[in-house]
Amino acid sequence: MSEVTSSKIPVTVLTGYLGAGKTTLLNRILSENHGKKYAVIVNEFGEIGIDNDLIIGADEEVFEMNNGCICCTVRGDLVRIMDGLMKRKGKFDAIIVETTGLADPAPVAQTFFVDEDVQKNARLDAVVTVADAKWLSDRLKDAPEAKNQIAFADVIVLNKTDLVSKGELAEVEARIRGINPYAKLHRTERCSVALADVLDRGAFDLDRILDIEPSFLEADDHDHDHDHHHHGHDHHHHDHGHGLKHYHDEEMQSLSLKTDKPLDPGMFMPWLQNLVQTEGQKILRSKGILSFRGDDDRYVFQGVHMMLEGDHQRKWKDGEPRESRLVFIGRELPEETIRKGFESCVVS
Repeated sequence: MSEVTSSKIPVTVLTGYLGAGKTTLLNRILSENHGKKYAVIVNEFGEIGIDNDLIIGADEEVFEMNNGCICCTVRGDLVRIMDGLMKRKGKFDAIIVETTGLADPAPVAQTFFVDEDVQKNARLDAVVTVADAKWLSDRLKDAPEAKNQIAFADVIVLNKTDLVSKGELAEVEARIRGINPYAKLHRTERCSVALADVLDRGAFDLDRILDIEPSFLEADDHDHDHDHHHHGHDHHHHDHGHGLKHYHDEEMQSLSLKTDKPLDPGMFMPWLQNLVQTEGQKILRSKGILSFRGDDDRYVFQGVHMMLEGDHQRKWKDGEPRESRLVFIGRELPEETIRKGFESCVVS
């Protein structure tokens, strides 16, 4: 894990339900004059509807675009395709992997933790989920994949906002926040989001996620304890006086922990590894910035289910509060166990 994070090619995993607007976003990446070279890996080329006029010299699996980006299909194995791309290293600013609309993003994201060659050369930068403002609420009821895609996201592009009323938009956002309070949310029409907002986010620099600790979560802390054990439905729609329903998703939870005391690395790492080994099925994403005793560098980690990757990132800056902050998102999280375990790793 000694590789410097920055020399690795950032990988964006792009997910989203069928019809949400992923194709629109991909076509923009592949056709805009952004001056960057992107490699885009799509699941099924025909299914995505990429404009054939943009493609130069398509061989079996790899297509070159007019703007110099390349596009390839994953018919076989993502690892094999990634290896092929890595041989062209230096040719790309970033890699984008598109998942099919029905898929759970976990296995795709895990590829970047599993394969040693891939891990040496690439890092998971962010999971970006495109969601349809009009249909998302229905999908969340009938499609577990849609919920996973929201829970997994570092960045959510809430698209087609022009098709819903202000009230419906507030409602769908509250639902999203009930599942994932930490993702950066962009409201868009026709996916018109700046590419810099979705690609090379440095979402691995968790400051961005953890700085936006949403205020309405805190507003709710006082009744947090009995909330998860209470299944009365009306109880789950708190109204904080500004007309916004507050959703606690029955199924998904998020948990954030922080301390301004240093952590004991000899205790913390084994604890974290053991936690994801035993509870990994329930933990969809985990991330953290850690301050270890006697260590002037910030340590960052992120995880998908049982798999973790972590690295020293940079020196703590002068005057920067040396806090450790962790986030877990999952189903039926053993909150008490996690909190107690974390506290036992704090240097007293």
